Amino acid sequence: MRPTARHPRPRALLFALLGALGVALLATSPASADLLSPEAGPTENAQKIDTLYWIVMAVAIPIFLGVEGALIYALVKFRARKGAVPAQIRGNTRLEIGWTVGAAVIVIVLAVVTFAFLPAIRNPPNSGPGGLDVQQAGLTSSPVVESGAGREPPVPPDGQALNIDVNGLQYVWRYTYPDGDDNPGNNVFAYEQMVVPTDTTVVLSIRAQDVIHSWWIPAMGGKFDAVPGYTNATWFKITEPGEWDGQCAELCGRNHANMVATVKAVPPAEFEAWLAGKRQEIDAANQAAAQQREQVEAGRPPTEPGG
Repeated sequence: MRPTARHPRPRALLFALLGALGVALLATSPASADLLSPEAGPTENAQKIDTLYWIVMAVAIPIFLGVEGALIYALVKFRARKGAVPAQIRGNTRLEIGWTVGAAVIVIVLAVVTFAFLPAIRNPPNSGPGGLDVQQAGLTSSPVVESGAGREPPVPPDGQALNIDVNGLQYVWRYTYPDGDDNPGNNVFAYEQMVVPTDTTVVLSIRAQDVIHSWWIPAMGGKFDAVPGYTNATWFKITEPGEWDGQCAELCGRNHANMVATVKAVPPAEFEAWLAGKRQEIDAANQAAAQQREQVEAGRPPTEPGG
């Protein structure tokens, strides 16, 4: 008689699959971030959020280990044989009051620490001495406010910030830099990559054109929903040049995975050069469109750009 092949137990196979899934998730850098806390990126608010997480962890981890250790000790020390009648133990009033008061004190301390950190997380500081002069660059220093409900964009103490309108579309991010003369036709805009100057406070007004999106650059300190008819807001200030990638974090349709985002920080002089180049590109495109419109109205076939 031939021996039958052994098949893996369903439970062991399930645990193996779950373990492989966990390793795969941890292998992705955005998912693991700093493992136990959000990613501590180049912005002040992201660093404050990371510090606050570690303060909470420093309190929570010893409590977790202590409670679980006491539980395991009790299970081993006071285990009884099968069929034994468990001992009837009455409550300990002092112990119960003690751990209730202790837990309340810990929650109060964490609340006080959290509220002490919140102003630095929510309220943007002034731009640094080496930052961009927004008005000199021809941009507005007033936050972008759309009609409808929303969170009021934060304003630095001196009222000077680079304000950018972040608009989520299926399936791309559009970044608009409002012009100082309040003429929408002169606004500079870009797709996917947001270019910002270093040492400059940047205020974002985040919204969506069609469905709900979520603007997420892990290094920038959190996710921010982009909702049609609602304006969300955040800020950041990057001190050193660099580039950081992100992704729409809200399932928004079939091409959701392609809705990527990038923040690139460059020195103010390089940013002004980029801004001037974008203005020239937009002016050339507007002139070409106007020329083609005139040809169509005159009954002539439009010529190709550059022809």
